[in-house]
Amino acid sequence: MEVKIETNELLDRLPPHLKQYIKPQDYEQYTPINQAVWRYVMRKNVNYLSQVAHESYVKGLEKTGISIDEIPSMYGMNRILKEIGWAAVAVDGFIPPNAFMEFQAYKVLVIASDIRQLENIEYTPAPDIIHEGAGHAPIIASPDYAEYLRRFGEVGSKAISSAHDIDMYEAVRELSILKESPLPTSANKEEANQLQKNHLLRIEKAEDLVEELQNKKVKPSEISLIRNLHWWTVEYGLVGTAENPKIYGAGLLSSIGESVWCMKDEVKKIPYSIDAAYQDFDITKPQPQLYVTPDFAYLQEVLEEFANTMAVRKGGWRGLNKLIESKQLGTIELSTGLQISGNFSRMIKNEDNEVVYFETEGETALSYREKEVIGHGISRHTNGFRSPLGKLRGINLSIENMGPRDLQAYNFYDGKPISFEFESGITVNGLNVTGMRNLRGELMLIQFTDCTVKYKDEVLFTPEMGDFDMAVGKEIVSAFAGAADYNSFNLVNHVSTHETVRVKLSEEEKELNGFYKTVREIRENQVLPLTASSEGKKISQVFEKLKENHPTDWLLPLEIYELSKKMDSKFSEEVLNHLLHLKKERPKVAHLIDGGLELLNTSATLKMLAAK
Repeated sequence: MEVKIETNELLDRLPPHLKQYIKPQDYEQYTPINQAVWRYVMRKNVNYLSQVAHESYVKGLEKTGISIDEIPSMYGMNRILKEIGWAAVAVDGFIPPNAFMEFQAYKVLVIASDIRQLENIEYTPAPDIIHEGAGHAPIIASPDYAEYLRRFGEVGSKAISSAHDIDMYEAVRELSILKESPLPTSANKEEANQLQKNHLLRIEKAEDLVEELQNKKVKPSEISLIRNLHWWTVEYGLVGTAENPKIYGAGLLSSIGESVWCMKDEVKKIPYSIDAAYQDFDITKPQPQLYVTPDFAYLQEVLEEFANTMAVRKGGWRGLNKLIESKQLGTIELSTGLQISGNFSRMIKNEDNEVVYFETEGETALSYREKEVIGHGISRHTNGFRSPLGKLRGINLSIENMGPRDLQAYNFYDGKPISFEFESGITVNGLNVTGMRNLRGELMLIQFTDCTVKYKDEVLFTPEMGDFDMAVGKEIVSAFAGAADYNSFNLVNHVSTHETVRVKLSEEEKELNGFYKTVREIRENQVLPLTASSEGKKISQVFEKLKENHPTDWLLPLEIYELSKKMDSKFSEEVLNHLLHLKKERPKVAHLIDGGLELLNTSATLKMLAAK
């Protein structure tokens, strides 16, 4: 397939720490079987989902230009998505939740460019191009939903995670990769059996680890709660009423199995609310309950309700404590607007649970309005940052509200020694060098030399540690994951412990793919009638070799039957009988064969597909 590269300015705006996850799509990696899987799923989906999906789905397919017959090119998608203000990038399977959310905040769809194996055609736990491209992309053609997705990314990227979240992410990623990896093969039958046995044992071990982590009793972090909201809306959401719901979640839109299952009475339909944040899910199994939102606008209401519970809006000791427990890069913002980004390690609280002192360890940067304060990056604060907070003892006026005359009145002279005490009992003794104010004229940083900071009998800072930069602020008003200014840190350092497996095709698999390719080319370039043509003979030859060398394959016989219906009835009947035989021999795929036959016998569907 010849691809013309189209640019999208949204991609140019992405910061380096997000660009590190982007990979080339490599369209040539898709085999003819991959293309057949895409075509089968899309034909089934358009036929069925036109009845049960939200109205924006079918319209979105047209708007985003996603083809039913072939896997979409990322470049082609970007050219079309550009018209609705979005873009798309290819990634390698799962990426960290905060990064995934941040992409959404930039109005960029993250698309796992791999495609599910034929044996997982109905559902895969791994993100793939069917799920992302045919699930997420069409729905963003709805302006209300697109804004919800963007806003969700904006809020979600600030959510604080825990060490348990990281373990869970890596475990789920490994399981999804293993389940989507083809069984290893070898020319030696005994060796092949052992390799396959080892692979299945690895899957079993990975499943056990995921189950163990899921059952582990830990306090849910912000990222785990908002991930639940994401799952029950963006991935598995229904819209309308419990009695007459419509599908909009990408996980349902991309699963020909679960999109049917979810409409059954066995699946409980619950009115959507913030309670969904506390409902966990199992990514490896069909969902026993789903949430129904009355409309897309209501999704925004619940999101804002949840955001009001997050540290990014509440701050305080709880917010700082979440950052300390996360052991990951985070940011606090003080009442003056000063933002401190680093790995927080300690805090001291007073009897009212107000933070009166905090510390970071390692590289730290100071920012204001998401821009690093000049001279206060990681080169200055290589070994962490620490500062008392609050009001001075015996002084009603907060430090940040002191003007030049107020400072003089309390002996804050540049170049003069000073000693003062906070209400918490923390004392500061040093030489006052200078102060820095924010745009409102409030002091937000004071620099001291030859400074000693004490709390009770503990020395918190000594002159030997260098200059003391004291953050000014009454309280912590916000705490969130990541850096205030992403340029302050080298964030291009993500290395997953599990990489997607690329398996080389065996000779047998190469032959089967060759048969799929031949049938695909005949279908795309067919000259009617096929009966007496060379193409007709080719199809007959492929069918004979298929029965002989690949007797269990069911999808290619369906594609051959689709074409044989335009040929002589004798051959068509032979292919149909083979499909009916396969149904008996392979009962697990009998419903898939029935689905394909039903699709071919639906004249209205054929007309719709032809129109596409």
